[in-house]
Amino acid sequence: MKKFGITTILILVASLLGLAFAQDAETGRTLGDGLVALGAGLTIGIAAIGVGLAQAAIGSAGAGTLAERPEAFGQILIYLVIPETIIIFAFVIAFFLNGQIG
Repeated sequence: MKKFGITTILILVASLLGLAFAQDAETGRTLGDGLVALGAGLTIGIAAIGVGLAQAAIGSAGAGTLAERPEAFGQILIYLVIPETIIIFAFVIAFFLNGQIG
């Protein structure tokens, strides 16, 4: 629970700093552009954290399975690749959000 509280505080601080620096009068950017950029960054970051946690569990279980049944390598490889699609989807969403800036 302690790690969850620290992570929440760090995300809150990063969000507030992103809002504070989102508006720059010299370049003509608006607060909305900054929020879109912040959303694109959070999309990739949160998806990467989730995929990392999922692959840690899948990898450790896969290593135990491969120790007992080496013929299951292809199946374990597929299980490791499936969470990577989440990162690809997050990148596509961030790419489309980045196109809306400006």
